[in-house]
Amino acid sequence: MGAEPGPAESPRPRPELSTMLATEHWSLLGTRSMTWSEIMSRISILLTVMSAFLVVLALFAQGVGFDRSLLPLAIGFASATLVMGSLTALRVTLASQEDAQLIRGMNRLRAAYVDLAPEIAPYLTASTRDDRAGLMATYTLGSRRSLVVHIVGSTTFFVIVINTLVAGALGALVGAASVESTWVTLLSGVGAGLAWFGLQLKVTRRLFGQPLRDVRFPSED
Repeated sequence: MGAEPGPAESPRPRPELSTMLATEHWSLLGTRSMTWSEIMSRISILLTVMSAFLVVLALFAQGVGFDRSLLPLAIGFASATLVMGSLTALRVTLASQEDAQLIRGMNRLRAAYVDLAPEIAPYLTASTRDDRAGLMATYTLGSRRSLVVHIVGSTTFFVIVINTLVAGALGALVGAASVESTWVTLLSGVGAGLAWFGLQLKVTRRLFGQPLRDVRFPSED
């Protein structure tokens, strides 16, 4: 007679799994830190260049006086600033996309930690889900926050506002150089600022409005 089958053996614990997961987690954290360090450096460069342009313009005005001869120089500085600001805004938007994917990756790793040790779930502050709800839960650390407040307080929106102000100033300068009329200057400035603001929001919304792909741990499960 053959031997009776014994009880099914439970899978042996594999401690190396937690080490591999932790290594991946630290890799994502390091990448996120370097990304935002680069973004802060680029924003600092943008603000420094803007300040330098204003100082040069003020020194030039002290030498020649505040007259229409300042307009070509001011238009050139404003145009250069707007180009730099737009490139910075694009990089910040892309970095925000990358940041969202890094957050999703870390949420998945937390899901793996809970699979390995379910008893740690009550002690986690960030989410273990990789859909939009889980993403926002990690961003806000579990607190309730309006999406509008989250967007307005973001670095992307900050750079968009800076570019809007620069675009408005550029539009006003071009209007003043074309026609000596206060109303034309005002309308061209406001129109240019609003147009650039709308364009930036459209680009940002197109980049962020796409549905998240490859959702492995939805919140409804």
